[in-house]
Amino acid sequence: MPNANEDNPRALSQAQDRAVSELLRVSPVADDLARRFQEAGFSLALVGGSVRDALLGRLGNDLDFTTDARPEDVLKIVRPWADAVWEVGIAFGTVGCQKDAHVDGAEQRFQVEVTTYRSEAYDRTSRKPEVSYGDSIEQDLVRRDFTVNAMAVALPEKTFIDPHGGLGDLAERVLRTPGTPEESFSDDPLRMMRAARFAAQLDFEVAPEVVAAMKAMAERIEIVSAERVRDELNKLILSAYPAKGLALLVDTGLADHVLPELPALRLERDEHHRHKDVYDHTLIVLEQAMALETEGPDLTLRLAALLHDIGKPKTRRFESDGRVSFHHHEVVGAKMTKKRMTALKYSNELIKDVSRLVELHLRFHGYGEGEWTDSAVRRYVRDAGPLLTRLHKLTRSDCTTRNKRKANTLSRAYDGLEERIARLQEQEELDSIRPDLDGNEIMEVLSVRPGPAVGQAYKFLLELRLENGPMERDAAVAALKEWWAAQEQ
Repeated sequence: MPNANEDNPRALSQAQDRAVSELLRVSPVADDLARRFQEAGFSLALVGGSVRDALLGRLGNDLDFTTDARPEDVLKIVRPWADAVWEVGIAFGTVGCQKDAHVDGAEQRFQVEVTTYRSEAYDRTSRKPEVSYGDSIEQDLVRRDFTVNAMAVALPEKTFIDPHGGLGDLAERVLRTPGTPEESFSDDPLRMMRAARFAAQLDFEVAPEVVAAMKAMAERIEIVSAERVRDELNKLILSAYPAKGLALLVDTGLADHVLPELPALRLERDEHHRHKDVYDHTLIVLEQAMALETEGPDLTLRLAALLHDIGKPKTRRFESDGRVSFHHHEVVGAKMTKKRMTALKYSNELIKDVSRLVELHLRFHGYGEGEWTDSAVRRYVRDAGPLLTRLHKLTRSDCTTRNKRKANTLSRAYDGLEERIARLQEQEELDSIRPDLDGNEIMEVLSVRPGPAVGQAYKFLLELRLENGPMERDAAVAALKEWWAAQEQ
């Protein structure tokens, strides 16, 4: 394991202690697998993020290994050992498997990936990396994205391998590339986004020369497929410090190519037309939404917070009284959200949910001092549907005013709205608002067969239900007959 005689011996010594502890924890799995490779005449080393996380004291049960064995040899070794094996990444030299093992007094499940030493690079006309296998771990490490991910521990002897000073960079909490950043980003432009993602995940700084290369080569990201960009963006957004990573994407110009709606929020301001900085506001809303998460990172909520105001640049108007307005920016923003998320190949369900939250995020501001009728509250719940809890969080997060009195007033008003919703839910089962008569009852009352008339009647009764709340059956039947008679005139 590493020596602690570097520039920052205290930090390195602590990292060494953490790594030893973490590696001892996973030894029953890692060493067992390493011995099998050794017996077959091959080498095996824990590598990349697994070594980094061991040094940070946060190694989980996802283990990454590298080997001189070719994929077909890896399969021969792991199939008798693993509980499940998959070959999804085998074209890129990676074999995945699952291993259940008794560790720390309990049964645990480990996800293992074993990748053959390799090098990969893009050409300027391809979206897919060209993979070639290498013969040494040093050759494999130099192709890694950052020095903190270019460390390895040879197993089972646990020899620490760090040819590019990753341990020192880890102690300094800085991201550098093993070779020049220009060479690294030319090999795989997605590494520029990975720099922003790791900064957001680990709260690391990015070395100045790396930032400079990101700025100079930002346009190169367009060679990468939308799916890879989306997956990297998701990891950034779901990280502990997404605002840090997003700011780096904007400052380097990468966001202009992958999420141009974000830098567009930096609207110019002047002494005559004062308004809140929409870009800064958006990052604050994102952080405030994160603070309201109760069950871990929520991609739907975070995307909605990030995109909720992207309609503002297109709807900005300078009013005669000096104010700036953004009328209907939520409607425009919902359409823009759908377009951007579609381009990034998000699922239809996620696109629908995020767009809906963007569209609804201003609805509460019509609530005022609580003058909404029960009918308006019912419609608010009906329109939000299963997104109601997220809408609550997004709406509360959207208040970034420094005026404490105004903030408290808004918070109390929303408290009041939530209390009214809870009260009505208890009384009326708001979560499943339906007409007081179903389709079969409508056909029986009106003596009609299935067809458009039944749908129209159902819609009428639903509106009646939203307006008046639950009705007795006789009252609902009478109202339906009265409506039907008016249709026949």
